[in-house]
Amino acid sequence: MVITSENITSKQRSKLKSIAANLSPVTQIGKGGITDNLLKTLSDALEAHELIKVNILPTADDDARNLAENVAELLGAVAVAVIGRKAIFYRRSSRENFVHLEV
Repeated sequence: MVITSENITSKQRSKLKSIAANLSPVTQIGKGGITDNLLKTLSDALEAHELIKVNILPTADDDARNLAENVAELLGAVAVAVIGRKAIFYRRSSRENFVHLEV
């Protein structure tokens, strides 16, 4: 089953959050906002890792939750959680011979 923002359960969300607790942010979103280059970077990271964490700087144009929802929608990913100024995203990798996260 493909996990989407509409069908993710609280148990799955909790498991993904616990896995993400040990991750370092892959990039940050600042005053430049959501750019094509940022989306490419995040998409590549999701394809490689399935679960990523992103810092949202105080200089960002919008609040962290809105930015996370917009990025998730543009990437076809799930905004698992926004904790303070950190956002966690999940998207199942389409790569073959890849060990997928068990959620």
